[in-house]
Amino acid sequence: MLTYPEAVRIVLETLRPLPAVEVDLADALGQVLAAPACARWDLPPADNSAMDGYAFRCCGQATGSRLRMAGFLPAGAYRDQPIAEGEAIKIMTGAPLPDGCDTVVPIEDVDIVGDEIVFRLPPEPGQHVRIRGGEFRSGDLLLPAGTPVLSGETGLLAAAGIERVSIHPAPRVALLSTGDELVELGETPGPGQIVNSNFHLLSARLREEGCTLIPLGIARDTAGELDEKITRGLQADLLITTGGVSVGDRDLVQETLKQHDFKLGFWKVAIKPGKPVLFGLAGETPVFGLPGNPAASAATFELFVRPALRRLCGHADPLPARLRATLAQPVSGGGNRQSFLWGELQEKDGRYFFTPSNRQSSGQNRSIQGSQALLPVAVGSPDLSAGEEIEVLLLRLPPGRTCPGAGCH
Repeated sequence: MLTYPEAVRIVLETLRPLPAVEVDLADALGQVLAAPACARWDLPPADNSAMDGYAFRCCGQATGSRLRMAGFLPAGAYRDQPIAEGEAIKIMTGAPLPDGCDTVVPIEDVDIVGDEIVFRLPPEPGQHVRIRGGEFRSGDLLLPAGTPVLSGETGLLAAAGIERVSIHPAPRVALLSTGDELVELGETPGPGQIVNSNFHLLSARLREEGCTLIPLGIARDTAGELDEKITRGLQADLLITTGGVSVGDRDLVQETLKQHDFKLGFWKVAIKPGKPVLFGLAGETPVFGLPGNPAASAATFELFVRPALRRLCGHADPLPARLRATLAQPVSGGGNRQSFLWGELQEKDGRYFFTPSNRQSSGQNRSIQGSQALLPVAVGSPDLSAGEEIEVLLLRLPPGRTCPGAGCH
């Protein structure tokens, strides 16, 4: 069987970002740039004042020096007449410096005597002046392709006059659950039946990732119904199925996919949970067949599907971030498959502590709830003791945190 690194490499080498589309800047939030973004103009567009104060030409003024006031220049206005030597103009923050000025003194650093300002301190040449193009020049590269467009990037692009950008669109993902044992939420399960919780977990994760969800419902364990729903799902950018990928008599997903020019990337990976995970291309559409057990379905989503989605979106690094942490409880050593343990992160005194969930069964929904990270435990590794430094795969930040901080890469 393939190892996890081998399998995820196959996924990333198989997929390419979705074709670029051009959208209004406001519609690009959360998407990834497909082309570099360059400034349309200089910013600032002219030398301007960084303070409310007085603009003048600095020529060795000392404490007690006087300059005659020659007018007032608010932000948004422009003066085309120069300021003569020996004069100063009252200027507001952001207003462009008139010709003849190269320095600004703050209002609080002068006294007003009649129509003159009197320096309380000797000024420094060029102080409190924002130089034209100090932030960027026309044509400067602002953001390379592969950059996610978040709030800060949106503000930067708007300041540079960029109204439309080229992005990789959010994937349209079809989600299909399989199995006679499943019922929809709101129905009372009969003997041998369970609620289709995987659909709600995965659809929530897809929405969190910004994807457009195409729900296909539940396919019963019949070739005809499964084929009809898979045919619909292959119209999306990516198809996810849950259940039916093992070796049971009614595990029909892989056989049905073969009717759609399916090229197998892999089936079964030496991991726990999630061993019977399936990946390949049906025509041009990537397909993941995830296990039916909830924790196995969730783990394989994080380990394989999320990197695939990020690749389709154009992210430069689609793999989960890794975070250095301290193990809060001992962990048994690895077996004959690489294990991924769900757990919580807590921050204390600038350090992260990882506490494994006490429910790691692939069939339990309780394994997933509250977890922010997965701890990889290598095949054959020794037992890990509390206090050991480890590296976890970051799924989401702990409550109250907006930045992973030190140790995340």
